Amino acid sequence: MDLAQVQPAGDAEMEETDSGIPILENNVQRTHFPGMVRKKSYIFDGAGNYYTKEWDLSEGSGKQFCWYHVELPKGKQKLSQSAQYLIDVLCPPLKLQDILSLVSNGPFCGYVDGALVFRVNSPGPPSSNFTFRLAARVTENSVITVSLGRVPRLGFSPVGRSLLSEIPSVESPYCREERQQGGGIVIREHVLEFLLTMNHSEEADNPVPKSVSNLVVHVIDTHIDHLQDVVTKLEMELDSVELELDRGGLALRKEMLDDRRFPKMHLNLQRLLQVIAHGEQVFPRVKEKCCSKHWFASEDINSLEELIGRLRRLKENVGFLANRVTAIQAGLDSWQSEQINRKLYYLSFLSVIFLPLSVITGVFGMNVGGVPWTVPKDPALKDGFRNVMALCLAMLILVLLCFICPALYSRLTAWRRRRSLRRSWSHNRRSFVKRSSAIQENGGGYIRI
Repeated sequence: MDLAQVQPAGDAEMEETDSGIPILENNVQRTHFPGMVRKKSYIFDGAGNYYTKEWDLSEGSGKQFCWYHVELPKGKQKLSQSAQYLIDVLCPPLKLQDILSLVSNGPFCGYVDGALVFRVNSPGPPSSNFTFRLAARVTENSVITVSLGRVPRLGFSPVGRSLLSEIPSVESPYCREERQQGGGIVIREHVLEFLLTMNHSEEADNPVPKSVSNLVVHVIDTHIDHLQDVVTKLEMELDSVELELDRGGLALRKEMLDDRRFPKMHLNLQRLLQVIAHGEQVFPRVKEKCCSKHWFASEDINSLEELIGRLRRLKENVGFLANRVTAIQAGLDSWQSEQINRKLYYLSFLSVIFLPLSVITGVFGMNVGGVPWTVPKDPALKDGFRNVMALCLAMLILVLLCFICPALYSRLTAWRRRRSLRRSWSHNRRSFVKRSSAIQENGGGYIRI
């Protein structure tokens, strides 16, 4: 099908007014924020083919339908700044109420100016990797979507040489010479680790939608795939952290406690649960509203039902991860309290030892009369210092015996308990042997009473 390509907005012809000020024809306006958002626009012929087109927000005719996608930057901008970006690229023909329905936070699904609008925007900071925003405005011949940052597998690319359809060799420092001789596709190790966290294939493997309903299912599917990628990455990170905790010692645990790694991970999981909860509220309503549309295929309704079930299972997995993080943090807290209690035990042990000695030295250091061994000029008391040291040594031995005797007493009681158990077991065994011999003498069966 031959689709006419229209000139871009920046190449529109200009005419001058009487005052000499140039104006643009066809109400084409200059953008106030050039380059701040990424825009993609496609037109589909309904037969499995698609083409890029200019950004004019026009709708298709017949079997043709258009798709316009806006990627907001992942920065520290405010929500009002994101709204200004959308006003810059979508107005006109959209109105302010259309822009607010796409950029506002929270879940929403309803009709705005005759078009079906749904969004699952989380209110977290835009720079966070756990803040997801996806909104769509669906009509019979056009779809406008807005996302925060790049969504994997959302776009389309021509089918060509795909990395996943080949047999590559993994790059390693030991096989560089063989790789140079053999040639072929070489995949780096960090790229392989990234592919292991993906729950989907490349953009080149995406089937081109043949209807608006296929496109809506594709947008929701890629959103859930993105959430699945984040959950898989978190699960792998948690597994590696658990292995490090098993192998590491005191320094690693102290570092994790100082960095507050697990509380931050738990906060990110709660943000992720909030995004999934928004999807559980919105996508069933999208399915209900699309069932009444004649242009929405029944196969795509079933696909939406499968995606909703997949989102619920994903919520269970995130709950399991949150429980694991809570258990690990509780283990670290108990370890920290154990270390503190051990240090306090050592401190109390030292205080118990030196407190009686300080009492003795304090008594003999009194500047009063009548204290024995404190008269330096009396020749009969020349060994007073030695006597005081002997008294301190006796007090120290007494204190140590107070700590040692409970341990000896516990060991002694445990030994007596084991001895009594052995005696009772031997007595029961002898009584059992006597009962069994009595049964045999009586001819078997029960013992006669």
